[in-house]
This record gives sequence, C-alpha cells and structure tokens, in this order.
Amino acid sequence: MTRLTTTTLSARGGSSNDQLRRFNLSMILTMIHHSSGCSRAELTRRTGLNRSTISALVAELVELGMAFEGEPEDVPGRVGRPSLQVFPSPKIAAIAVSPDVDAITVGLVGLGGEVIRRIRFDTARIPTVSETVNAVKAIVDGMRGEIEQNYRIAGVGVAVPGLVDTVDGRVLIAPHLGWRDCALTSTLARVLRFPVYAGNDASLAAIAESLFGAARGAKDLVYLNGSASGIGGGLIIGGSPLRGTSGYAGELGHTLVNSNGVRCHCGRIGCLETEVSMSRLLRVLGLPRADLDDLDVALGVSRDPQVLREVMRQIDFLSVAISDFVNMFDPKMVVLGGFLGSLLSVGRERLAEAVSVSSIGSLGHAVLLERAQLRSRLMIVGAAELAFAGLLDDPAGFVRGRIGV
Repeated sequence: MTRLTTTTLSARGGSSNDQLRRFNLSMILTMIHHSSGCSRAELTRRTGLNRSTISALVAELVELGMAFEGEPEDVPGRVGRPSLQVFPSPKIAAIAVSPDVDAITVGLVGLGGEVIRRIRFDTARIPTVSETVNAVKAIVDGMRGEIEQNYRIAGVGVAVPGLVDTVDGRVLIAPHLGWRDCALTSTLARVLRFPVYAGNDASLAAIAESLFGAARGAKDLVYLNGSASGIGGGLIIGGSPLRGTSGYAGELGHTLVNSNGVRCHCGRIGCLETEVSMSRLLRVLGLPRADLDDLDVALGVSRDPQVLREVMRQIDFLSVAISDFVNMFDPKMVVLGGFLGSLLSVGRERLAEAVSVSSIGSLGHAVLLERAQLRSRLMIVGAAELAFAGLLDDPAGFVRGRIGV
C-alpha cells in the first residue's frame, strides 16, 4: 500500500492536511471492506502508520457510521488479549444488477462484500433495455421498505455483458442482448433515484474474484466467464485491472481457436465463444436451461457418450485459448467462472495437461487453474464494487452528501 505524505499531496496541489486525512480514511476503509474486517494491529502493520493515527482514523470511521469495532472470534491456543477487530458497517450497502439473455438478477450487497439479498427474475425472451429497467425498478421497489429502514445505499452498479463507456456509463454494444448505444445508467438513475454506474461484466467479475474469491492476493490473473451471453474476460496485471484506452480491454471471447469453425456475430470464424458455449452443453444434455448447480450435477452424473464428447471438445478448444493467454500475459492464475467452471470441475486433468503442453517454456506448468469461488454471487459482488467506489474514495464526503444520496 502506497503511503502518502503532506509533501507529495502538496505537490499535487491539494490542501495537505485535508487531502492526507481523506487519503488515509479511504485507505483504511478500503482495507476493512476488502478484508471484511481486520484488527487495528493489522491496519498498523499494512499501512505503516503509527498506532495513534490508526486509532484516530478508526474512531472517525466509526463516528461517520462506516465501521464498528468488536471482539474477534476466539482462536484456540492464542495467548494474551486480542486486538479489537474493525468491521465495515452493516448499514452501508449497494444495489447490484446483472442483466443476461435469460434472466435479470438484482442483489443487495453490504460493505465487506456480503450478499444480503439476491433475486433472479427469469425472462421468457431476451430483455430489452426498457424491460430491464422496468424489472429492476419492480424488484428494488419490492425491497424499498427494507432498504429505507436498514441501509444507506452507496449507489447502483450494473454488470453488462458488452462494451460500456467508462466515462458516461452508456452501453455501446451488448451484442447478445441486442443493445446498442443505450443510456442505461441515466434511465435507471431516474427511476431508482440512486446514482448508477455500469461496467463490463467479466472485468467486474475479475475484480471481485481478486478481492473476495479464488484469486485473492494474486497480482496477475486472467479471468474467463462463461454465461448464456457468451464468454467474456477480465485481466488483472500488476495488481490493477487492465482496461485499455477506452475501457474495452478483455474481449477474450473473440480469441480465434478454430479456423474451420462457425461464423461469430462479430464477423470472424471460429471465435472461442462459438466453440465453447453453454447452449451447446444444454443441447446435448437435453435441458432448456440450468443454473450452475444444476449444470454441475448434470455434467457430473452423465455417462452419455454424446455429452462426454461435447465436454471434451469444448475443453480442448478452451485449452487453446488459455494457452494463448498464458503466453501473452504470463499470469499466476487463470480463473474460470460460470459454465467454464463446470467444465473445469469435470475435466481439470485434461485441461491442465493441454495448457501445460501448449504454453511456451515453463509458463503452462506454473499457471494455476482455479474455479471462481463466488459462483452465483460473482457478478453481483463485482457490480457492487462500482457503486462502492465513490464511498471508498471519500467516506466523509459520502456522509456529508457530496457523493451518493
């Protein structure tokens, strides 16, 4: 964690004392949020600040209603009085939205990454922007009493399976949803009366897994998500999300894996998401739709030769793409979410061996293949991070109404 001084802040042109205090409050609250709580001693060690400064910052966060202190859980064999734990406030929450071709999911996520409520609304057909807005409004209105009584909302985050302008939140294109140049965030903000932020779903999922899931602590990782909408990707390089000039980096689903394949909606032939797809799996399983738990069970118990052939075929094409990503980015870990995690569960050995053989040098041998731990919570937790960003940047400003509502 970078430590700022009054000198560096003054060099940036800010009021040194106020800016330094704001930075330190942000740093402490962010640590508490991403750790779901930690001790004063741990905060002192990780920040390099002295104990009295940590005490003052924690006291201010408690006064602002952002945190509270409590006794940690008992640890057998521990000697001496434990340091008090500092926890994120259970009264601060974000609303998260994840639209897809077959469902619209809305969640209520507490500071610290806890999913308080998750509601999935299955759709009979691909939802339009208007239908998505109406469905989200109806779900949030149904929770409005609980929200107003128990929570302060930091904002609304939307995980979109497509390209999103990171400046104004417009959805430039979500091909599987049929959305193009849509003012989704401004429309949702008007009907929900909360600030709304949007981002690419796979990129947000990569962030969520790196903060709360299988990739916690990993500085370099590739995340691949498979859903009914196709395959998306997110990259964490050197501990920071790789966004690209306009925020569109990570369109890994359009990596070419089969020159003799079918034409993708993007116009090319043999993209990863045309060869590795949930619809193909459901078709051979004879299922109209399935959540991840159902898919895991169906793949795990099936002995149908047609199903086994399709699973192996998809794993082989997936290994081609992963090998390319390993060669390009040299990640410590590749995390697979959605139905790709189901493929990993039933074909880990085959996938790992293929990646190892196809990657340059020892890179394939070193890379870890992991399934996303957050599972069905993944997109909701990732979307919530968008909504929490302003609060984490300026906790006092949020309470005083400079940000949020």
